[in-house]
Amino acid sequence: MKLNEALNIASEKNLDLVLVAPNNNPKVCKIMNYGKYKFEQAKKEKEARKKQKAFEVKEIRVTPNIDSHDFEFKVKNAQKFLSEGNKVRITLKFRGREMNYVKQGEEVLNKFIDALSEVGVTDKKPILERKIMFVNLSPKTKNN
Repeated sequence: MKLNEALNIASEKNLDLVLVAPNNNPKVCKIMNYGKYKFEQAKKEKEARKKQKAFEVKEIRVTPNIDSHDFEFKVKNAQKFLSEGNKVRITLKFRGREMNYVKQGEEVLNKFIDALSEVGVTDKKPILERKIMFVNLSPKTKNN
């Protein structure tokens, strides 16, 4: 059909002529209410965003010479975060001369990983960047 004919039919029906496939020869057009179409597309996208599961990365900060009670308290918090479906980042910050005890800090993080092994899995081994060592834990899924 010629372009002028299609435009006339669309204007008679108070609808829009929308180009569907511009790369085809001949080009493919469709007569529709474009405003309504855009509204429905936006509505579908909004519904899809609602159904997505959003998660947060919760951070727990510790030091290399953490006390046993503080350790247990922070493990309990991390278990709660992981059971809610959030990721947990355990950050260990070295201050001053504590940089001489990097092994002790790594042991603390490994102790955390062992304590949380029931509810979480590590993404990578503990990483040291400047004066901060950290490890990320993700909640355990059914197939992990």
